[in-house]
Amino acid sequence: MLTHPVRARDVVIALCSRELVRFFRQRNRVIGALGQPLMFWVLFAAGFGPSFSAPDGGTSLSYGKYFFPGTVVLILLFTAIFATISIIEDRREGFLQSVLVAPIPRWSMVLGKLLGGTLIALVQALFFLALGWFVGLRLTPPELAATIVFLFVVALALTGLGFVIAWRMDSTQGFHAIMSVFLLPMWLLSGAFFPAESGPLAWILRVNPLAYGVAGLRHLLHWQVGDAIVSASQPSLPSAATCWLVTLAFAAVTWTLSWKMAGYRTTGDLL
Repeated sequence: MLTHPVRARDVVIALCSRELVRFFRQRNRVIGALGQPLMFWVLFAAGFGPSFSAPDGGTSLSYGKYFFPGTVVLILLFTAIFATISIIEDRREGFLQSVLVAPIPRWSMVLGKLLGGTLIALVQALFFLALGWFVGLRLTPPELAATIVFLFVVALALTGLGFVIAWRMDSTQGFHAIMSVFLLPMWLLSGAFFPAESGPLAWILRVNPLAYGVAGLRHLLHWQVGDAIVSASQPSLPSAATCWLVTLAFAAVTWTLSWKMAGYRTTGDLL
């Protein structure tokens, strides 16, 4: 019998810390989440760079700079995927069942898992963001602060989405299949890789919440060329305010779905 009630704050901190320690002890996860997007950025920037030209006729916006925000979002996506796979592993090992039967609020368990994955994604995205200094990225302290907050919201939304998908999964193989047919196409059709100004792809971008995360990051990482040139490279680019509102709503929806989903027991949850 417990002599002291378990505080929700302690649960959140404990589960969040567990996710952080678990991730950084597994170097293969660190390399996989950061190395592959870095390779994509270098190879695609080198391959498509010669054929890319900014609409203003200048060279201020190279393809490497255009693709950079999309690569940052890809790092957030990969890290969210790797972080939420731990839900399946915890269920298999029995840890998740122990947490579920503990006398704690269910939302504290969800928040702890989501914060852990979100902070992991944010740290890796900031590390990659620091590499932008070598290709001309210069941010003032207010711009850097706004970028960190925006990346945190995007990471929270993607981690929540991964939580919703992983909660119903019984195997990591099934989760990887969902990643291949849903999560990666979601990124490819977000305007990260190429702009879509008209036709069916443009409509897909309008309904894809991740597209607003990529667009919002484009507004923040303006590369000293101004929002006008960045917007000119993609005339249908939503405004910065719209990007913030949609991304915040995306994070709120995935958090709510994660909380609600955790209230339902699956066959894997049964003791």
